Parts: sequence; C-alpha cells; structure tokens
Amino acid sequence: MAEIKPKECWPIVYRKEYNVTFFGLENLHPFDSKKWAHIYKILKNTLGLNQSNIYVPDEITEDELLTIHSDKYLKSLKWSYVAARISEIPVVVLFPNFLVQRQYLRPIRFQVGGTRLAGKIARKEGVAINLGGGFHHCSKDRGGGFCPYADISLVVNDALQENDCKLVMIIDLDAHQGNGYERDFIGNSKVFIIDVFNKNIYPKDTYAETAISKAVKLDYFIQDYEYLTSVERE
Repeated sequence: MAEIKPKECWPIVYRKEYNVTFFGLENLHPFDSKKWAHIYKILKNTLGLNQSNIYVPDEITEDELLTIHSDKYLKSLKWSYVAARISEIPVVVLFPNFLVQRQYLRPIRFQVGGTRLAGKIARKEGVAINLGGGFHHCSKDRGGGFCPYADISLVVNDALQENDCKLVMIIDLDAHQGNGYERDFIGNSKVFIIDVFNKNIYPKDTYAETAISKAVKLDYFIQDYEYLTSVERE
C-alpha cells in the first residue's frame, strides 16, 4: 500500500486509473464512470491539486481482498457474466474476462486501494477523502449495483481491529440504500449506521435494513431544505 505522505499533502486520495472506460459501452449505464476525473479536475483548478500533493494509492491486492471476501466470490468475478450482472451492462457478458478485468475491475480495485489508504490516513491524521470508492451495494459474498468489491466493509473492519476503536459510524447519503455493508454488519453493535435514501428505488433490501441504526427514508423529488432538515434532525 502507498506510504503515508508528509502533512503538507492534502488529505485527498486519487489516481487517474480510477476511471472506467469500456470501448464506449460505459455510456450505456446511467452512472458516470469517469466522474472521478471530473471531480479531480475541479479540485485541481480550485485548490491546485496535483499528483505530488495528494495521496496516490496502489491497486488493492487479492490477499487484501481476501480479508473481507471469500475466495469463492473473488473467483466468480473471473466469469464475465458475473461482472455483467454487477456492472448492470448486459453486453459485457460477450467480452473475454481479461478485458473485463482490465477495463472494469482493475479501476475499481485501485479505488478500493484508495478507500483503504484513506482509512489509514484518517485514523492517523483525523480526516481523509477518497475521490472514488464507496461501493455500498457490495457485501462480502455478493456484488451488485456497479459495486464488485466491499471497500466500506474492508475499511470498517480495519478500524475495528484497532484496540482503541469502540465504535464506527457510517453516514451514507447516496440516493440508494447501502445494502452491501449493511448485510455485513447486521447484529454488530460496534457499527452505527445512518442511511439516507429514496425508499422507492433499488435495492429495497428489507433484510439489510435491520442493520440500520437510523434510517431516513425519503420520497421522490424532495427539495434541498427538506432533505437537509431530515438529515440534521437525525
């Protein structure tokens, strides 16, 4: 894993390899698979970020992934039809897996490496931001919703393994319910989950909801004031 840099660095984690391209097929998905580059460009122009004053992560290794995923699950990603289901781009099933690995899964592994590095920085320095990651639909044994690796569960487990960590809070403000990590932490009293999501859309995972400590279920077309008030109230 990349080394922790001196304090003069911004506590921001990113590398250009985060961005997913798949011969234009990524445009078939409503998710902007190059959004991380857009965010970095804005921060570069406004804050003067560059590769020398931010943290640049390594690709997460298979051994590191095995600390959260089963070997069976990781091996399943070597089948293109599994990656097609998770990515929600059915035509991906037609491509040889080496292309799926290179164009889709490897960029995500860099992001997972970034999440783990950001957790390490945050525990040392107090704060860190990974411009990628946050694959909240993936649990230790099941991917979905464009999320093939459970980086949230991985970084939470990292924190819980430290002797002085008594509680980890996850605040999930994505429009969708974060059912992946929720399934991983059902019944774990050391993980406090606040999830703010549209109750009408994917994944509607009632089993995973049992892990949520504070669920803020919203409707379509909610306005900014109502949204912020709901979050602040909880």
